[in-house]
Amino acid sequence: MSKVDVLLGLQWGDEGKGKVVDVLAPKYDVVARFQGGPNAGHTLEFDGIKHVLHQIPSGIFREKTKNIIGNGVVLDPIVFKNEIEKLGKFNLNVRSNLFISKKATLILPTHRLLDQAYEKEKGENKIGSTLKGIGPTYQDKIGRQGLRVGDILADSFREKFSKLTQIHFKILSEYDITYSWAELESQFLEAVDFLKGFQLIESEYVLNNELKAGSTILAEGAQGALLDIDFGSYPFVTSSSTVTAGACTGLGIAPRHIGEVYGIFKAYSTRVGSGPFPTELIDEEGDLMRKEGNEFGSTTGRPRRCGWIDLPSLKYSIMINGVTQLLMMKADVLSVFPTIMVCTHYKLSDGTITDMVPYEVVKEKIIPVYKELKGWSVSLKGFTKENLPFELVQYIKFLETELNVPITLVSTGPDRTETILR
Repeated sequence: MSKVDVLLGLQWGDEGKGKVVDVLAPKYDVVARFQGGPNAGHTLEFDGIKHVLHQIPSGIFREKTKNIIGNGVVLDPIVFKNEIEKLGKFNLNVRSNLFISKKATLILPTHRLLDQAYEKEKGENKIGSTLKGIGPTYQDKIGRQGLRVGDILADSFREKFSKLTQIHFKILSEYDITYSWAELESQFLEAVDFLKGFQLIESEYVLNNELKAGSTILAEGAQGALLDIDFGSYPFVTSSSTVTAGACTGLGIAPRHIGEVYGIFKAYSTRVGSGPFPTELIDEEGDLMRKEGNEFGSTTGRPRRCGWIDLPSLKYSIMINGVTQLLMMKADVLSVFPTIMVCTHYKLSDGTITDMVPYEVVKEKIIPVYKELKGWSVSLKGFTKENLPFELVQYIKFLETELNVPITLVSTGPDRTETILR
């Protein structure tokens, strides 16, 4: 029996998972998304075209790869329909190589309205939600009143839909939110009919049968480990389990079937929305990093907060996820910096120096302790693993020593061809 390899982000999301899945996909028979929803934006770039996927697995551009949306995902039928229609011009065989778990939970239009209402009420304490309805959908899932993809096949679906939206309307009546329900409902029901035309499956059986048949499977995560509902910077987190364990519950895979765990990280750090960010640069260096890395959210378009790499948080993510290989993205962005800073430890308010992430990461005044390294100050275009700049090689070696995990891939640009396998 084969293994399921897991690929996930080790920071606050936006690490470049889409590109890596696209690069690795030819090695795998199946690519399966195991959590999150349209709050994720996986960017792929090849043949001069930039693609952003929100719910569809990033193996969709490889015609021989089966793509599965797992039970742990929350699916917005409207966003799904739009995504499929945008892919239409590329002549992809989506109806034959895309499969959707019947146990994935549906995002209703009222979930998006609730998301807006809750975030608006928080005022200055807002989480930084993408307002895609993710949190309220997971709330209904945990509250055992959510609707699932398999429900759209039942004669009673309209009745169930009406019952749940009535519950939502009652809550929304307490907030100042304006909307046209007739339009939202019509869009949603049209998208549901569209969704019925795809292969809706018992994904846990399909995946386990693929394992028995010896198929190679890649589990694709969304967001990042530092946004995990349990282990992230709570409450500034997402609503799902973004760590390796989430691949088991989000796909119906037993822990003993987990193989390699690919941990993706940027050569620096970024974060979208609110929440703690010890190494954030609120200065010209941060602006330069944002400009060079084109750091704007692929889902929201919001400018990302930028800062130096944070090793205490990376060590934490590696530990929680059982990472076996590290994949470093956006090394090219740091080419403009003559000096590169690496946060190796935190100094806490009581004077303690530690490389552990404290429990009170939100209110604790954390001062990063930096080590200074020489930058490579040269464009990485055209470089291969045989002739990488000496300073970049030293940067990689330093990180490998500190993190105690090999860096097996280095991304030197956005295109799938700008990837160095070590």
